[in-house]
Amino acid sequence: MDLDALRFADFSKLGTAAADWDAMAKKLWELESDARDNLGGKAAKADWKGVNATVTKEFIGKTAKEFADAATQATSIANILRDTHGELDGFKKQLNETISQALTRNLTVVGTGDGGFTVTMNIHPDRAAKGTTVPEHTEADAISLRNEVQKILQQATESDSTAAQALTMLVSQTPYGFSDAAYYDRDRAAQAMKDAERIANLLKTKGDDLSPEEFDRLNKDLAAYKDDRLFQEKLATTLGPRGVLDFWADLSDPSDGGNLQRARLKDLGDFQQNLSLALAGATQSDSPAMRTWENDMVRLGEERIQTRGAQVYGYQLMSNLMRTGDWDDRFLNAYGNALVATEKKMKLPDHYWNAGAPPTPKMNFIGEDFGRDPMTGFMTALAASPNAATEFFNGTEPDDNAKYVLGDRRTFDDTPLNHKDGNSAWNATGAALAAAATGMNPNDPTAPRVDLTPEHRKVLDRSLEYLSARGDDMPSELRDDMAKVLSRHSDVVHHSASSLSDDAQDPRQLDRKQLLEVTKQISRDQDSYGVLNDAMNREILNDIHTEHPSDPKETLQRGGATIGFLEEARYQALKTDKEDPSWNAKWLYHGFGGAVNFIPVVGDAAQRGVDALAYQWQLDEQARIEKGIQEQNGKTFEFRENQLRALSQEWAKANPGSGNNAYTLENEINLSALNGNSRAKGLAGDQ
Repeated sequence: MDLDALRFADFSKLGTAAADWDAMAKKLWELESDARDNLGGKAAKADWKGVNATVTKEFIGKTAKEFADAATQATSIANILRDTHGELDGFKKQLNETISQALTRNLTVVGTGDGGFTVTMNIHPDRAAKGTTVPEHTEADAISLRNEVQKILQQATESDSTAAQALTMLVSQTPYGFSDAAYYDRDRAAQAMKDAERIANLLKTKGDDLSPEEFDRLNKDLAAYKDDRLFQEKLATTLGPRGVLDFWADLSDPSDGGNLQRARLKDLGDFQQNLSLALAGATQSDSPAMRTWENDMVRLGEERIQTRGAQVYGYQLMSNLMRTGDWDDRFLNAYGNALVATEKKMKLPDHYWNAGAPPTPKMNFIGEDFGRDPMTGFMTALAASPNAATEFFNGTEPDDNAKYVLGDRRTFDDTPLNHKDGNSAWNATGAALAAAATGMNPNDPTAPRVDLTPEHRKVLDRSLEYLSARGDDMPSELRDDMAKVLSRHSDVVHHSASSLSDDAQDPRQLDRKQLLEVTKQISRDQDSYGVLNDAMNREILNDIHTEHPSDPKETLQRGGATIGFLEEARYQALKTDKEDPSWNAKWLYHGFGGAVNFIPVVGDAAQRGVDALAYQWQLDEQARIEKGIQEQNGKTFEFRENQLRALSQEWAKANPGSGNNAYTLENEINLSALNGNSRAKGLAGDQ
């Protein structure tokens, strides 16, 4: 900012603009409250059907949130404008006071017309009026005045330019909507961008040559800015996609003498998470700069990054920085599609990911796996972004992602020899699949329950197709995840398991052979079996209390048929694992645990019967285990009597006056269970 621009500026318009944005923000917050309580609240409580349930309701929810984002952005703009107005007005007063004081020493400041200024005498002694005494000054006075004016102009320039930068970034983050980035004043926004630039330059110039003290400060700064959108975008764009990969490759390679691996090894996991959060937040910006960043990062995935001791692919590095944070859905799918295409081109990706001379020992410091398989980190990111996961698993262009990931892909062991928690890539894939089929992050116990959509159902159908085709080779790591998926889709699972035949025209009908095979695989794990059966108990109860077919006995018979279906799946599992059954003879199921968000939600009437039914079912299970779980062929219902009796009694409560003789009801549900078991045996070819 030049001298005259600041000295004679009229900042009243800037103050007016700040006041106008304040007024706008106040109105928007009022609209936000109305949208949240009325528009959004009523939409959430409404009983939506058909297209309205998936399209209109989602649109209303997003619209209600847009009011909050609009109010937040207007508030941030008002805060920055108000703060900038106050600062510039203060610098103007400071400049004019400095010039006035200089006159007492016969010094003045004059603009040069090219943005600069010069310090000169106000009145030359030779030209002073006769009898006029001209104040004296020294060379030091002139230099001091020059420095003071220069300092004021620099501060005013920084205030003006950083405000402009912050406002531009706020607006450009969402060209077609509103940003949720919140700032209380210009100073905080300016400091965020300054710190981002400092950190990015430090990572680029020093890499893993950072001193332990520099690393500690950097890690603390990243954690402090975990929710700051301007900081995140500035960090990502200043560092650049290649800068991100080069830094992580350098940090992961201990052979070049870098001291961080030794000095701060225990802290690298926290640092990885903090850097991941920052980069993930940056991808939420829709600015042109971040669009370019994302496209370049996808392109760099196939490139090999050379360090002193190793050569690794961009995908391997970047995927390890995707294990934490909320990544942009568009970026995730572009990245995932490209990763699948690259792996298919490799034909044997496990060979490539394990290659190197020698391979980098460890690129991941959060979990036990080394981080050589890029699918692990990518799937972890998908699990935290359920909408992106749904899109990915339903994607068929340019490749059928679900078919490749669940059916064709070769995984490899990427963990230390003593690792006991299964294959990391399959564990991450299972979590991503659960998110895709349910709309909820299975790793987040506080994840809100969302309404199922046709897209979620499509993921279910496709996962049943590809996983059932694997038969007993279905990865054991997916059993608990598929138990959660079937539990969340308990309505169609119960409907299909109790169906008399396949009906392609029935929208609630799943492929029963595929369902039986996957249920069998789930039943090979005792806890997963417990989750699924507990969920189906709840769904059967809910069906009894809420469904009203023309013949009420249908809900009783369907309940029995589903129990028979589940029993056959369990028996098939026991036959498969008869040489080494995995079930613990001391086991007693204790509830959903980490799967609590996926349980069927039942009404009050059904809920009253849940505990009693669960207790009776567990009595049956414990009795079966104590007598030997392999002695079941031809005795399918010998140990289901308590569960079936409890269901018949619950049906009688829900249907008073419908012929509720206890003997006939128990006999009827037992026959239904036997029929359901026989139909399931036919599906399995086990007659």
